[in-house]
Amino acid sequence: MLYLSQIMISNQEMESFDELKQAIKEFARQGEMYLRFDVKPPYPDTPLDWEDQLEATFSSRY
Repeated sequence: MLYLSQIMISNQEMESFDELKQAIKEFARQGEMYLRFDVKPPYPDTPLDWEDQLEATFSSRY
């Protein structure tokens, strides 16, 4: 199981929500099956529906 906090810790150079989405897409392509939202992304451009957007990004994989 992949936690959002793990992605953010291992990619501390990220500065935007779009960069986070790209990182999530990469983890999904590598075969991760489950994503857990344990923290809210701290980026200034994080939208109100961030959970829905990240879930869609993870599910689409491509």
